[in-house]
Amino acid sequence: MKTNQSQSISRKLMINIRERLQHMPVVAILGPRQVGKTTLARRIVSDFPNAQFLDLENNQDRQVLQEPELFLPSQREKLVVIDEIQFAPEIFRALRPEIDQDRKPGRFLLLGSASGKLLQQSSETLAGRISYQELTPFLINELEETDSQQQLQKLWLRGGYPASFLASSEESSYLWRMDFMKTLLQRDLPNFGVRISSSMLDRFWQMLAHLQGGIFNASNLSRSMGMSSPKTSENYLDVLIDAMMVRRLSPFFTNGTKRLVKSPKIYIRDSGILHAMLGIVHLKDLQGHPIVGASWEGFVIEQIANNLPVGAQVFYYRTQAGSELDLVLEKGLKRIAIEIKLSTSPQVKKGFWQAIKDIGATDAYVIAPVNQAYQLKDGVTVISPLDFLNQVLKSL
Repeated sequence: MKTNQSQSISRKLMINIRERLQHMPVVAILGPRQVGKTTLARRIVSDFPNAQFLDLENNQDRQVLQEPELFLPSQREKLVVIDEIQFAPEIFRALRPEIDQDRKPGRFLLLGSASGKLLQQSSETLAGRISYQELTPFLINELEETDSQQQLQKLWLRGGYPASFLASSEESSYLWRMDFMKTLLQRDLPNFGVRISSSMLDRFWQMLAHLQGGIFNASNLSRSMGMSSPKTSENYLDVLIDAMMVRRLSPFFTNGTKRLVKSPKIYIRDSGILHAMLGIVHLKDLQGHPIVGASWEGFVIEQIANNLPVGAQVFYYRTQAGSELDLVLEKGLKRIAIEIKLSTSPQVKKGFWQAIKDIGATDAYVIAPVNQAYQLKDGVTVISPLDFLNQVLKSL
């Protein structure tokens, strides 16, 4: 479902894509289903006269590409947009020789709904010829800053999928997300080649929702689901990561002698999807739910992870002794310690201060829903998610 409202929201990725199309023969926009890839592509295509738009879910458009070695050379003066490219991965093999015949920038814009398989296919054939750009659900710094606290709460509750965020009511937003998850499990993933029972994958996904922000233990999850091997739950996790539904956050390792937790943490990426999985419809339901702190943590992590400057990486940090950071952001010589709290007057524990020393942090922040940034002590700043994106990340 696309709305005029979604057309008016400026996606920050548009600038990057337009810039890459001026330098690279192929640009791929990756993102989950219904996140707005087609809407964004059509806005970009308006800059390219006579662009050719093909949707591989459309049988007629698929027929056009039955013999790509004949079709593609005839389109050399146009931008060719191929939507849902995962349905015809063989196209990648045809793109390489065609690009090598005419390597000018801005030839192809590919849209795909599953990251892993696309990256595997294209990395084998299009190395040095393609730029990857990931489109996420709406982010807080893409929305109007007027009444930013209300926008923040709405985005946190509903998530950032355009049809969910822009729905006319909380109930219709919730129902859209429920339908989305059902379609993903029962139609989209099987169409992508996933050969796992939708009911089993749904059960596994539900278990991850209840473990939001927890350490991933493949053995425990496999036993809980009656699986014969931990490898099975790892495979299920890979499917949901590949579909861009789940984030696997790796631990940060130091050169010290601390005993570290070395397994990844797991988050349902879109907070609205998480809430729908847990039956949370209204903000008051969320505020009283046991998952509320972990939900807020995952929400903030997504805002940061999807706004990282080039060269930056994020991790979490935890020792067996209890020193812990929700995020460690590293870029060059910068190492930023981040704690995430759902409080307008956040308090941090002893383990936070110890973790700052452990990692040799150059800066430290507590991200919380505050109206104005302020200093805590020892150079630690309490700051809102939006101000962290606009003031800290942009300065890196």
